[in-house]
Amino acid sequence: MGQRKAPKDGDRKVGRRALLIGGTAAAVGSAVLARDELARLWWRVPGVEKPRKEGEVDFAGARWVAASDANWRRADRPDDYGIDMVVIHVTQGSFDSAVKVFQDPEHGAAAHYIVRKDGRITQMIRELDVAYHAGNRDYNERSVGIEHEGFVERPQDLRDEMYEASARLTARICARYDIPVDREHIIGHVEVPGTDHTDPGKHWDWDRYMKLVRAAHTAPA
Repeated sequence: MGQRKAPKDGDRKVGRRALLIGGTAAAVGSAVLARDELARLWWRVPGVEKPRKEGEVDFAGARWVAASDANWRRADRPDDYGIDMVVIHVTQGSFDSAVKVFQDPEHGAAAHYIVRKDGRITQMIRELDVAYHAGNRDYNERSVGIEHEGFVERPQDLRDEMYEASARLTARICARYDIPVDREHIIGHVEVPGTDHTDPGKHWDWDRYMKLVRAAHTAPA
């Protein structure tokens, strides 16, 4: 989450999309947007979207606790939005406080996962769906967000168990969506364009983390 509450995703219904103004270029642009929007909406038609089961998780061993549905948007990723990125966050608070705000419909933000200091993983939003975690609509649509319990200014919060569990989670996400295991596709919240957040902060050991992710990615499933 970083230093302050993330802004809402900024989604709008198709009918409220701003009208493009201007000659042929605008008409072509509108047609492309409409086609793109219809292609995505197709996956939301009953009987077309992927089957869902209440309480189902995407990562084996994760515990399911549902976020407020005001903090995410239903989708059918990766069919309607390709997933090519993992965004790393730090909660700037306790695990319990993170769960509480993600369940608050007024908060306007939530991540797919929270990794506790002891390595316990909780999933709050399905990877199918778009979580409002990055403060950037494009990045929300194309990424999976992982929060980590702690404070950016407290290196002691970043425990071995947390790094190792998070690395296994990120490795499985990368394998599932064929995401390259590199720093262009596994990024910190601070690296999202337009964000005012600083997490995961200067104490997050990227070299260590990426080494763990690569090891988990190449290990037998």
